[in-house]
Amino acid sequence: MLLIAFLGGILTVLSPCILPVVPFLFAGVDRTRRSILLTLGGMVLTFALVSSLAVVSTEWVIQANNTGRHVALIVMGLFALSLISARVGGWLARPFVLLGNRIDPDSRTLSGPLKSVMIGVATGLLWAPCAGPILGVILTSAMLQGANAQTSLLLVAYGLGSALSLGALIFAGRGLVNRLKASIPVTGWLRRGAGVAVLAAAVVISTGADKTLLAGTSSEGVSSLEKGVLENVPKVVDYVVSKVKADPAQDNTKGAMPSLAGAVEWLNSPELTRESLKGKVVLVDFWTYDCINCQHTLPYVKQWAKKYEKEGLVVIGVHTPEYGYERIIGNVKDQVRKLGITYPVAIDNNYAIWRNFDNQYWPAHYLIDAKGQVRYTHFGEGRYDAQEQMIQTLLNEANAPQ
Repeated sequence: MLLIAFLGGILTVLSPCILPVVPFLFAGVDRTRRSILLTLGGMVLTFALVSSLAVVSTEWVIQANNTGRHVALIVMGLFALSLISARVGGWLARPFVLLGNRIDPDSRTLSGPLKSVMIGVATGLLWAPCAGPILGVILTSAMLQGANAQTSLLLVAYGLGSALSLGALIFAGRGLVNRLKASIPVTGWLRRGAGVAVLAAAVVISTGADKTLLAGTSSEGVSSLEKGVLENVPKVVDYVVSKVKADPAQDNTKGAMPSLAGAVEWLNSPELTRESLKGKVVLVDFWTYDCINCQHTLPYVKQWAKKYEKEGLVVIGVHTPEYGYERIIGNVKDQVRKLGITYPVAIDNNYAIWRNFDNQYWPAHYLIDAKGQVRYTHFGEGRYDAQEQMIQTLLNEANAPQ
């Protein structure tokens, strides 16, 4: 499984979800090899720690996660200003130089490594890659078992894979910058341009505009590659394929609808139960508001909810958080309002409904017929026509004369 996690991390670089943090990493291509490695190492370890703690529902962890993102944005903003203005850079570096002199008067290089690690830590706090099949399996294990050493190790392996692919791009860019230094005196302009890019990326992330910019992209191709890794890596085929891979083309009964009990709160509706939904065709959509894959599927889900409501379709969004800040109910309510979601939403902060369905993926769609039987499942993006066709089939069955 460590090998699978590592390969999944390598594939992350192909996903559009990584784009918001790329300016932070590429801004330092003119730094030393050691500095770049420290930045990537800080990013990997922070990502693993934050993702491990994401499954802990204690209030202090949630608030620390949320506060950490704000601190990371401030750090990135200051880093951008230091790139744009050498005077600002010197002013910001002064406390670290003084600290280094106090610890070891003969060492004046502490500020460099410490600065690189801090940039990596800040990037790790902002880094939220798409939860494809591989990362979904890892996080699901953490949710069911709690934060543990095994999960953290898998997340480190995933992060190392991502760091390897990102590092290869960064070192390639570093080589280009070094060649430019010898021929064209534009190093200063490149530095300022990188600073502007970092500052713009920090503003985009802080305002949530990155979600809008990425809404038109798709991770379906990367998810397919990840599924290929899951299917072909030796010794894990039987277990992983049975848990992750689904054949959305099949139309057969998969058992009775699992319970909807356990949500901490319901939005847009009183609490719903499987008994109260008998006679209705139900679409259960597992999602979380900061998941890019979920945002790609959301317009289709909203359209189906509105288009087939009068024919008897009930859409239920089960919001199961992936990261700590998505556990804050106020954040979920704000996003539900901003996204224009009017159908019932169950806030599944304790992963109760997630466990009932034995789900392992964001987004995940479960279609239940009027008799309360699960007839169709689909994980991830895509196959929207097939899903809508299945909705129509189940509605026709439900509305047919007895």
